[in-house]
Amino acid sequence: MIMKKLFVLLILPFLGWSQTNTEIHLFDITSENGTLKVVNGKNISNNNGYDSQPHFYNDNIVLFASTRSGQTDIAKYNVRDHQLLYINNTPKGGEYSPQKIPNSKNISAVRLDNDGKQRFYKYDFKTGKDTELIKDLVVAYPMWYNKNTVISSAIVNDSLYMYISDIKKKTNTLVAKNVGRSFHKIPNSTLVSFMKKNGKNWEVWSLNPITKETKQITAIGTSQDICWLPNGNILLPIKNTIYKFNPKKDNDWSIFHQFKNEDINNISRITVNSIANKLAITAEVSPKYLAEEQLKGYNNRDIEAFLKPYAKNVKVYTFPNKLEYEGIDEMRKQYASFFENTPDLHCKVLSRVILGNKVIDEESVTINGNSFKAVAIYEVSNGKISSVYFLR
Repeated sequence: MIMKKLFVLLILPFLGWSQTNTEIHLFDITSENGTLKVVNGKNISNNNGYDSQPHFYNDNIVLFASTRSGQTDIAKYNVRDHQLLYINNTPKGGEYSPQKIPNSKNISAVRLDNDGKQRFYKYDFKTGKDTELIKDLVVAYPMWYNKNTVISSAIVNDSLYMYISDIKKKTNTLVAKNVGRSFHKIPNSTLVSFMKKNGKNWEVWSLNPITKETKQITAIGTSQDICWLPNGNILLPIKNTIYKFNPKKDNDWSIFHQFKNEDINNISRITVNSIANKLAITAEVSPKYLAEEQLKGYNNRDIEAFLKPYAKNVKVYTFPNKLEYEGIDEMRKQYASFFENTPDLHCKVLSRVILGNKVIDEESVTINGNSFKAVAIYEVSNGKISSVYFLR
């Protein structure tokens, strides 16, 4: 908001579990003249907070991590009945990466407790009662290969290492270092795909869980999440577009689907069900919601509500590129006393343009009985307002 020259979030960051406002969207995959189409989209989380890591428990139930009342629990959405329920309630921690355990009705999840302890648990599907599964690893991103075998990336010295864990024998075998998330069984094979980092970019590799042999499949740039279709195509989300690539047939990536919905931005997770007629994604909401959130805090002169949508290292500019200050602490200093001493403070949005991750607002601002027009440009990154540019 305008004040400017008048007055001269233990979750390790690389795990990507920042509590941004993301939603789970569910789609049908249909075939039209031999071409796959993504249709009938629905927001199945519809929750003002973090919803992510969708997983198909079966072809009718989608599991995901969902934050409610300040804690993250395991949610389940019934596709047929359009019903959303929560499996557990963990006041002293939060669950992530929920998955069905093979040959069982129960669920596994990574739990991060408020005291910093992070472990891998089993949860009874009906009661939510938990049992620790792997005691000797700090599991970050798991995948069940079979009922006794888990392939996961685990935290070791602030890095992610890939292990194969035998739940029955209680053994953990190190396979690779500098790995990421997004483990998947490769269709029509006994192999598993995993992500491996090369410099600043990511690559998709294959793993033979029996021989421990690994091979590079393809490079995917800075994106970190994929899934496979039964026909051997890899689906890769980048911003609001899903690309496809068949390692055995294709020379380059092509567009599978591009979303036009304003509320689907920066897709971070993607998965399909076993028969590949349902697609679930995690996407950030429209940046307009962050602009609205800080506007409400501004008009209520509520410093905490105002600062909440901003990144810790937010940069504030006078357009086009003069940096006025940087950081949420400095923003607090700039606005706290201003809010206290300006009882008639008010900002009205006259017009708004949304362009990708930017919101451009034409505003009418009232301060101490004086009104003037201004323009504010809010730039959003990773679910927070990272930069603001003011014109007046």
